[in-house]
Amino acid sequence: MPRDKEKKKEYDKKYREKNKEQKKENDKKYREKNKEQIKQQHKEWREENKEHIKEYRKEHKQQQKEWREENKEHIKEYRKEHKQQQKEWSKEYIKTDKGKKVRRISKWKQSGLICENYDKIYEIYVNTNECDNCGIELVEGNYGSNKKCLDHNHRTGLFRNILCTTCNTIRPDYESD
Repeated sequence: MPRDKEKKKEYDKKYREKNKEQKKENDKKYREKNKEQIKQQHKEWREENKEHIKEYRKEHKQQQKEWREENKEHIKEYRKEHKQQQKEWSKEYIKTDKGKKVRRISKWKQSGLICENYDKIYEIYVNTNECDNCGIELVEGNYGSNKKCLDHNHRTGLFRNILCTTCNTIRPDYESD
């Protein structure tokens, strides 16, 4: 009996190698057809394995930290050698939707915005086309009186509105929220 299993195993291996491209195409079609089902299965698995995932991430983070400590010189040299590539990559990344979002949220945090869900605030920001105060049409960019601004209380850090530059600069910070 073990021989039959070994023959089957060898046959399966050769078959997979021979039909690699076809298998890849079939797998892709299956994933597209069953996208929601697969998504649900992954969600259920993550729910059932929360502790395992948490422990794995903790261990992995520690391993990364140890590796960085042991390889400081290597990292420094690598960054030096690839500085130009990194600059080019960064230029391209900030042009993407994800890059724009990350950069904008980072700037909000630097300017003192505090909230529980930055993604929600970003969606509000992106989908707002008129000033919440005066109703003027808002534009993206660095200049102009109708430039889109995220208004927040500078004492509490809480989000207030999406305003044009004019309304944002003349609105006193001590107004009631």
